[in-house]
Formats: sequence, C-alpha cells, structure tokens
Amino acid sequence: MNIRNFEFKAKVNDLTKYENKLLELKPEYRGTDHQTDTYFNVKSGRLKLREGNIENSLISYDREDTSAPKLSEVILYRFEPDAALKNILVRQLGIRKVVKKDRKIYFIGNVKFHFDVVEGLGTFLEVEAIDSKGELSVEELKKQCYRYFEYFELNSRDLIDRSYSDML
Repeated sequence: MNIRNFEFKAKVNDLTKYENKLLELKPEYRGTDHQTDTYFNVKSGRLKLREGNIENSLISYDREDTSAPKLSEVILYRFEPDAALKNILVRQLGIRKVVKKDRKIYFIGNVKFHFDVVEGLGTFLEVEAIDSKGELSVEELKKQCYRYFEYFELNSRDLIDRSYSDML
C-alpha cells in the first residue's frame, strides 16, 4: 500500500494534557500498542519492521529530516506476526537500531494521533494526516497537519527533526 502523509512529531512533557485536549474532539480510540520497531541497514530512506499487539507492518519511507511538519512517502505492508520475516531481514540487511515504545492511537477521519512513551527518549506527540487512496493533495494534508499543530498550541521548538531511531 502506497501512502502519503504530512506529519509532525513533538517532544512533550505532559502527554495527558495533550490527550485530554484531543479527547474534547471525540476521536476514535484504537488502543495502546506495545511496539518494537526494528530498523534495518538500507541505502536510502528508512526500512523498519513494526511488531505490536495492534499494528504489524513492514514500512519503507522517505522524508526530510526537518523539524517542520513534513511530507512522507510511505510503502506499508501489513502482515500477521511471523518470526521468519524478521529473520530474513536481519540476515540480509542487518539491524541498524531497535526502538521500543508504548503508543496510544487515535483517529479523527484520516488524521492519526500517536501519544508515545519511547524507551530511553521520553514522551512525544505525533500527528499524521494520511492519504492512502490518492484522494487528497499535499496542500490539503499539510493544512490538516497544521490545524492540529495550532490546536495543540505547540511551538516550533517542540518539534523533532528525526526518527526515534536517529535519536537513540
């Protein structure tokens, strides 16, 4: 599945404050996922295997390393948990980094909200305006993303310019 999304990630000290603010908008709660993301050595972009109790995916993505909200081009393959896939990837590519986190997941329409507690890094809020059907323009996704940046009253100094794997 090819996906485009416009996203931002912010380092926040009080996840509950932001989660309560989101709850005022009556989002759809998908659950708390206990995720292990294994990043592999690749020539360009990033490739990670996400293993969780909600989401299990092989994800290839490219995006700029900038703190501003940014466009990501994603190829996502969902799978049923199976150790063989991970073993193949480890053998062929080698592990670059492993990130473990607890992630609360919410949706409002096509916008996904993550409230993350990342081992060794702290707490983060991520917002992704997602287009998985080729129906929304980059400008529409960007507008959705910025709407929530303003709604949460975040500051540009809160934004993170890298993947969790790059921060560890």
